[in-house]
Amino acid sequence: MKKIFIKKTALASIATFSLFGSAPLVAAELLNSSYDIARELFVELNPQFEKQWNEQHPDDKLTIKQSHAGSSKQALAILQGLKADVVTYNQVTDVQILHDKGNLIPENWQSRLPNNSSPYYSTMAFLVRKDNPKGIKTWDDLSREDVKLIFPNPKTSGNGRYTYLAAWGAYAQENKGDEKKTHEQMKQFLKNVEVFDTGGRGATTSFIERGLGDVLISFESEVNNIRHQYGESEYEVIVPPVDILAEFPVTWVDKNVQKNGTEDVAKAYLNYLYSPKAQEIITSFNYRVNDKNVMAANKAKFPETRLFTVESQFGSWPKVMETHFATNGQFDKLMEEGRR
Repeated sequence: MKKIFIKKTALASIATFSLFGSAPLVAAELLNSSYDIARELFVELNPQFEKQWNEQHPDDKLTIKQSHAGSSKQALAILQGLKADVVTYNQVTDVQILHDKGNLIPENWQSRLPNNSSPYYSTMAFLVRKDNPKGIKTWDDLSREDVKLIFPNPKTSGNGRYTYLAAWGAYAQENKGDEKKTHEQMKQFLKNVEVFDTGGRGATTSFIERGLGDVLISFESEVNNIRHQYGESEYEVIVPPVDILAEFPVTWVDKNVQKNGTEDVAKAYLNYLYSPKAQEIITSFNYRVNDKNVMAANKAKFPETRLFTVESQFGSWPKVMETHFATNGQFDKLMEEGRR
């Protein structure tokens, strides 16, 4: 009987140790809802933050999970119930809708982190095939009838919306208020699109693997990454002399982090993106950052271009969405005219 008592006591001690001694008290899990072409960036960033967090919180082991698709589809998924803790998108409106349609974040979300809550930014660039056979240099070249284009659908992709707005803004500046000429150029520009994929990754597949189009239009970061991945001798990157500022806004999703108990780690994760170490990683994926020291060290990677903002050219994002991308807006009208 005595031996049995000792055995049971030992087992109880082991169980107590396993529950409260050797195992973490809490296992934290963070879900980052991001845009379609950000996979590789966060594959590099996430382990660095996980390591930093786990060293500082040994009883709170962190795992970061990713969800990727066109940013507008991602925002819709959250509105429909996806419990993402943070969003890292490529367009302000896809974050703003979480307030406007779901009251999941506060109205002032953009003021909670530096640079309008955008830890990095980019612009649009053209990926062309070896030796640039069509001689593409500017947005004007993309409205020629002999050029076929690939970029994602502006209805479903922030990437696609930035492309559309960059072209419109560049044409409008060149035409100095001649709205009719800008309209005609945009009609031909859209008519030249060979296929509209729903997101940036699908557009890349169409251009690279299916061999469609003469030009893939995407973020400068993405086209450089594609060129590096698929052969620097096979493709060239063109950054036009006039272009759009593309911000990449982030926020924690207040209602979700409160329910998930992840508010502290979500805020720490997004603040980490502004750290010099993270900024250096981000530039290695060809994104531009606001850290002057990091940009100075990587100056050769980023061609000079004159950037205009959405607000300076079009007024505001809400106005843009209503005028250009709502049902029967300018985009729909241009597409219909191009089919006639």
